[in-house]
Amino acid sequence: MRTTRFVAPAAAGLLAVAGLAGCGGDGDADATAGGPIAVKATDSACEVGSTAIDAGQVTFKVTNSGSKVNEFYVYAAGDRVMGEVENIAPGLSRELRVELPAGTYETACKPGMSGRGIRGALKVSGTAASVAPDAALTEATASYQRYVRSQTAALLTKTEEFVAAVKANDVAKAKALYPVARTYWERIEPVAESFGDLDPKIDGREEVVEEGMEFTGFHRIEKDLWTTGDVSKDGPIADRLLVDVKAIVAKADAEKLTPLQLANGAKALLDEVASGKITGEEERYSHTDLWDFNANLEGSKAAVAALRPALEQRAPDLVKQLDSEFANVEVALGKHRAGDGWKLHTQLSKTDLKELSDSINALAEPVSKIAAAVAR
Repeated sequence: MRTTRFVAPAAAGLLAVAGLAGCGGDGDADATAGGPIAVKATDSACEVGSTAIDAGQVTFKVTNSGSKVNEFYVYAAGDRVMGEVENIAPGLSRELRVELPAGTYETACKPGMSGRGIRGALKVSGTAASVAPDAALTEATASYQRYVRSQTAALLTKTEEFVAAVKANDVAKAKALYPVARTYWERIEPVAESFGDLDPKIDGREEVVEEGMEFTGFHRIEKDLWTTGDVSKDGPIADRLLVDVKAIVAKADAEKLTPLQLANGAKALLDEVASGKITGEEERYSHTDLWDFNANLEGSKAAVAALRPALEQRAPDLVKQLDSEFANVEVALGKHRAGDGWKLHTQLSKTDLKELSDSINALAEPVSKIAAAVAR
């Protein structure tokens, strides 16, 4: 997690009302006709072509005309993430496909990929069927939900062990458990981060203070473990972390996912790698970023694997490309194994990081096509 997801995915959207195009006009005509809704993102504005749309599958085409890397989110009540697209470089466009039932939402552009973002209202009306519930897609969601539950169970177990070590002031054991516990979080991050402010409470980095939140969770304890080596006063923070993890586990286990959410989640996990793990920004004190990198990759691959039978029917050539690019990333990352874990980010050269970045970017391209294939 970069800063705070609840202000910034992979559920409703936020925008300054002044930055929105009014209802009606060409933008709404395009949306009614089923075409993408144009979003013009700059460093200071977020212009959404339609702010009143029909329920169902919606595609936003986000063009970054600013000088900073941008993101686009759609939020439901309580800042629940319905869809997100990250790492939109200046001059480029990205699409977000999302299913929206009738209701009131907000959209948000986030220049610089931080802060609350430039927000605005989005009204969705009417009723519409979800993605065609064919057998392959139905099994895909069921399969992935089983995967999520397996990961949340392990997340809870390992977080309990980590919290116990912290409360016992066993620094060595807590350090060893830290990247292991986080592995299970990182594999299912798009699901876990969708529940409002639970994500920044658990996974927020120090910048959450700028958003008016207390710095808690994994990264607060990480800082103490690796900077002072003293967690003797971190018992309350550890207890709160466990309470928050239990809450996210209950919510994630009960969540009913759609095929589009699986497709978007697979891409969001690769965006997480590109924006936080390659840069070393995520684990800035422990430098255990490659543990997260691998977990994000595994989570993305799990979502794609669940969708594979449907993709083999709908886009067999895409499946071959996905297999090839996943294998390439695994080879590039595998060079940096260290025993049962991974080298520290600080042990990698600029050449190493570029190779990893290039391999992730190459994989992200076919993964970005999955949503379109699922939505057919």
